Amino acid sequence: MIGFLIKKTFFDLWDNLFRVALLNLGFIISAAFPVFIPGLLLGVPVLSVISMLVGILWCAVYLSAAAYSLKSVSDYSSFGFGDFFRNLKAVWPAGLVMGALIFALWFLITLIIPFYLNINSLFGLFLAAVVFWTTVVAVLSFQFLFAIRSRLDTKLTKVVKKSFIFFFDNPGFCLFSFIHNTILLALSVLLAFLFPGPAGILLYLDEALRLRLLKYDWLEANAGEAGSASKRIKIPWDALLIEEREKTGTRTLKSFIFPWKD
Repeated sequence: MIGFLIKKTFFDLWDNLFRVALLNLGFIISAAFPVFIPGLLLGVPVLSVISMLVGILWCAVYLSAAAYSLKSVSDYSSFGFGDFFRNLKAVWPAGLVMGALIFALWFLITLIIPFYLNINSLFGLFLAAVVFWTTVVAVLSFQFLFAIRSRLDTKLTKVVKKSFIFFFDNPGFCLFSFIHNTILLALSVLLAFLFPGPAGILLYLDEALRLRLLKYDWLEANAGEAGSASKRIKIPWDALLIEEREKTGTRTLKSFIFPWKD
């Protein structure tokens, strides 16, 4: 399943290279606000923090609209930039929630954990460890928040709840996705964040959730078998992905570089 997931994501990224690059360019422009403006307002700490918070919230709102737009790419379709602005109006609350969560995680990592470590006691170390592992679980869970908002539920409390449920049911897969996206992020730095960039990561996460949900459809259809088995059920991914593989197809290097010759 993972091999096909990476393959399909790459194919979809390549087929939508221009759209992905433009989405990434928009994010670069948006990210410039929380990166540079707070430094210009260091003389007024309150304004500096507020500008950073506003900038993070806007970046999260932008990413929420990008994620919702990229959902159509994952579904073997496409999107126009009129769709992006309509999506922006529809999903901005999810973006604000994600922005607030990012700011809270930043606060925990930069202030709360160092504070507990500076207590210089076993109790302080214990509290720092609890906060650290809580942060790790939150990061691994919330990486799928936009995809879950796009595919499963629009009620934000349920989106947050389902993010944690998805993590605890698929911890290894969530960890792999985080490592995979960290590699994509490193690659994006080399390519000035234009490719694959944040849009590429969001597309991967939507593809990952979409394919992973096939497992739950199969479990629901085979509830009797799954419920009566004494050992962990092995998901028949080869069978579940037959249609997906047919839609995605195979390609040669020539078809990537000269698609019009096929």
